Amino acid sequence: MQWSVEQLATLPREDGFRLRGQQVTRLETFVDAAFAFALTLLVIFFETLPTSFDELREALRRVPTFVFCFVLLALFWSAHNRWSRRFGLDDATSTVFSLGLVLVMLVYVYPLRMVVSSGLWLATGGFVPTELVITGPGALVDLQWAFVIYGVGFGLMAFTLLMLNRHALRRAEALGLDELERHDARTDLVIQAILLASALVSIAASVVMMQVPPAHVGYLLSGLPMFTYPLLGVIVPIYGTRRLRSRPRVAA
Repeated sequence: MQWSVEQLATLPREDGFRLRGQQVTRLETFVDAAFAFALTLLVIFFETLPTSFDELREALRRVPTFVFCFVLLALFWSAHNRWSRRFGLDDATSTVFSLGLVLVMLVYVYPLRMVVSSGLWLATGGFVPTELVITGPGALVDLQWAFVIYGVGFGLMAFTLLMLNRHALRRAEALGLDELERHDARTDLVIQAILLASALVSIAASVVMMQVPPAHVGYLLSGLPMFTYPLLGVIVPIYGTRRLRSRPRVAA
């Protein structure tokens, strides 16, 4: 769709960005429903509801895992929702990458819960139950493979969002993107590239750890590949702040 100047003038702005996707499409509805379904897979109760206080207490110990996974999936959902509202694209390319995001997310939800629970188990001294139990002589390699699977899922979700923003920028003329909107679209694209890079670094670290003899790897060192993700809490805000300072003014 080619947006005319008259059509663009009627669009509402959100933080300076004109919202071309005011109508919720079937694709966006499907993505929202898939994310909602994935969140049900993270529910703190598993096979049955607690029937005693001890079972309730055990279930509530899993709340931190649920909260952490919920927040992470919500960040990806929010990025897709923002992309949909800003650009309103519903073409073949948008459909392919949006469906790809859903596919990866539904597969990723189980490794996400397992790895997050193991990390919180370590951080809380065993208070939060872990769902990733690895024993035996090949425990180190199995653990690194779990980190690789987690990194592949995280990286692919970031990659699909990166490609969606890239697709929008390639259609900048048809969408009538002004300087500010192009700036913000590039910002979101680079943020997803940073997330993808962190996943690739983590995967590379896991591959290296697989080559190290288990006798030379300490308990904390075995979790080294996961240390790249907390760094995002520093890198992304710094980048976002710098981009915000260089942000163009809203066109009159």
